[in-house]
Amino acid sequence: MTQIDFYILPSPTLEARLDFACKLTEKAWRLGHRVYLHCSDAAQRADLDARLWRFKGESFVPHGDAETDAHAPVVLGLGDDPGAHQDLLINLDLRIAPFFKRFARVAEVVTEEPTIRLAARESFREYRKQGYAPQDHRLQRL
Repeated sequence: MTQIDFYILPSPTLEARLDFACKLTEKAWRLGHRVYLHCSDAAQRADLDARLWRFKGESFVPHGDAETDAHAPVVLGLGDDPGAHQDLLINLDLRIAPFFKRFARVAEVVTEEPTIRLAARESFREYRKQGYAPQDHRLQRL
C-alpha cells in the first residue's frame, strides 16, 4: 500500500513549498529513488524547473519533463500520466493525483497559505476515506 506523508512547513510562502520540494527531490534522488513531481500548472512547472537548477549551488539534480524525458530519474509533469515512474510522487497540485496508487510513496507539501492548507486537509481526509493512513511531519525550520 502506498505510504503517504504530509510535510507541513511553518511558512505561508509558495516559494518555501517549492524550495522544500527541491530539497526532498535531491535527497530522494541521491538515495537512488526515481521522483515524479506533479505540478498544478505550466507556470509552477517552469518555476520548479528553474529552482532545481539553482536551489543549491554545489549540486545538480538531473531532471526533465515527463512528456519528453520520461526516463530521467526526476521528472516534472502535469496531467494524468506519470509515465514509468512509480517510486516517489511529490504532489504540488491542490488535488490528489489520480494515479497516486501506482507509487510506493506520496509526499504532499503543505504551507500555512490558506488555500494550500485547506486543500491539504481535504486531501488528508480523502486519503483516510480510501483506507490509507497518512502521516504528518510538522517541520520546525526550513
